[in-house]
Amino acid sequence: MRAIAAVVVIGAMTGASASADWSASLDEAHRLFYNGRYEAAASLALDVRTQNPDSLAASELRTSALHFQMRRALGDPKNREIAWKQCAVCQELMPVFMAELASGQTAARARLEKNPNDEEALFFLGKLDLNYVWLQLGTVGRKTGWNEYWEARKSLDAALKRNPEHIRARVARAWIDYIVDTKLPRGTRWLLGGGNKKKGLLAVRQAAESAVDPFVQAEAMFGLWDMQVRERNLPDAVVTARALARDFPDNQELAKFLVNHDLQTRR
Repeated sequence: MRAIAAVVVIGAMTGASASADWSASLDEAHRLFYNGRYEAAASLALDVRTQNPDSLAASELRTSALHFQMRRALGDPKNREIAWKQCAVCQELMPVFMAELASGQTAARARLEKNPNDEEALFFLGKLDLNYVWLQLGTVGRKTGWNEYWEARKSLDAALKRNPEHIRARVARAWIDYIVDTKLPRGTRWLLGGGNKKKGLLAVRQAAESAVDPFVQAEAMFGLWDMQVRERNLPDAVVTARALARDFPDNQELAKFLVNHDLQTRR
């Protein structure tokens, strides 16, 4: 009996150690991501998911990092359709993105079949879906992914109904409000359940101020910075970018923005 008990204890300790290793690796992958090192972040997130196939967090981060790799490679061309077809990096990474997306969605949906109130699965299913929608709508320039959009909206709303203080869900839902209101024609907005950019901005600002976890706060602050830039609110965008640059000094997008818009950086 003692031998059996010892095996159980050792197994529990090994599991705890592995969980701690995955958590540390995921934190490092997030640090790489917010420093703009998307390829390294995607690679490390894959390592985590390979060791722990049930990690929805790793799948979500990897799809985000793959998306940002493609967005960086594509740039800001006048004709996105032509540029997308000519973007070798994009053509190489898109199937990888889709495979990771499918893996994460399948895992999240399986968990929700067992427990429809699984808050973590609700959030990550919504976030994975949005990663696909924003890739198509914002980066590729295609108005597609409406099934994923509705699933994301429903899933995030369910997560927030269970936990209104879920910061990441609030940020993801705020992006829906903002993008639907600012990027889509009025008739389409109505068909997609409506949007509200002021509500989205407020929600992201409040999330950035209330988040405790540093990477959750970083996600909210990067969202706030992005929205401030889109709104041409450069004074506030500079303040937000300065704060982010202190925590993520290797992020070249932040550095470039501050060189172009911050008088303190130019001196």
